[in-house]
Amino acid sequence: MKNPVRVLVVDDSALMRKLIPQILAVDNSIEVVGTAMDGTFGLKKIEDLKPHVVTLDLEMPGMGGIDTLKEIMRHHRVPVIVVSSHSTEGASITLKALSLGAFDFVAKPQDVSARMPEIANELIAKIKAAAQSKGVRVAPIASTLRREKSAQSGKKTPTRVVGIGVSTGGPHALQYVLSQLPSDFPGTILIVQHMPEGFTDMFARRLDEICAIQVKQAQSGDLLLAGRALLCPGNRHLKVKRLPLGDVAILSDDGRVNGHRPSVEVLFKSVAEEFGAEGVALLMTGMGDDGAEGMGAVKAAGGMTIAQSEDSCVVFGMPKSAIDRGYAVRVVHLDAMANTLQAQCMPHRGRPEASPESNRGKSAGVGHD
Repeated sequence: MKNPVRVLVVDDSALMRKLIPQILAVDNSIEVVGTAMDGTFGLKKIEDLKPHVVTLDLEMPGMGGIDTLKEIMRHHRVPVIVVSSHSTEGASITLKALSLGAFDFVAKPQDVSARMPEIANELIAKIKAAAQSKGVRVAPIASTLRREKSAQSGKKTPTRVVGIGVSTGGPHALQYVLSQLPSDFPGTILIVQHMPEGFTDMFARRLDEICAIQVKQAQSGDLLLAGRALLCPGNRHLKVKRLPLGDVAILSDDGRVNGHRPSVEVLFKSVAEEFGAEGVALLMTGMGDDGAEGMGAVKAAGGMTIAQSEDSCVVFGMPKSAIDRGYAVRVVHLDAMANTLQAQCMPHRGRPEASPESNRGKSAGVGHD
């Protein structure tokens, strides 16, 4: 971008109002145009300074972060990156902010003054992505599916194993798709959402509350069951394993892959190795290219591969990387994703090589929905 990204920092901490501009100053394509000590000042400065992106502390006196975010979403539509505390309370309020339309978040390290530079690259990347995005689409949740879980769905062997990789924009996209799946969904789902430790368990519980399928944070040894979704914990990798007594999820502490732990690459490659043509790989909204090569492995093993469409992504990075490499058999809009997953997991369905979808794409062999 020729013109620098204009950033406004809203935080009640004088230290943070000093540190955030300092760590952003290393990138010439970002300019901090102002700071504000609370929401009221922040909203006035948005009008005066016209920033491209706002960083927002949620726990502030006076007009708090959530009320400030609501006002920004209602009147300004400027992308907001939440700067969150690494605590249970911080995780809860951060997830609420994401559901209200915040673009993404970064978690403050425990020792802010000494370790803030450690999150500099993450914050810079997210600010740049936010400046180029179309904004977060706050879509309604399928309220008709907020009902009791099906008692028998928890014990069935799944028809297919669906791996989902998602990053920026993911919490809302996952909420939207998973809440539309019925309790008798015949597949099993494993999710890698780029999110730090301490946030994923609460996110899984929130998803479980609004979904007819069961959603839980994955633990090593969890069975892969029909009608169940397992969310990888922050700072772990998620793999799958076929075993005589039932297929299971396995967590590992191996090193970062593509700069991430959890990494989508690890999950997809494991699905390809263990389940072959029974695997489904789905890449949804997110920055970077994590999961692209893993999707290629699932396709090579005979599984179905799906990428979210550009016009329904907050950030098209991850799906685009797979599409550009020729690994996505289908490109699907967020609105059609739940129905697509349901169709792919129906019993006795033909495999991708024989399915009409894989043959109706354009020159690149990609089907669009």
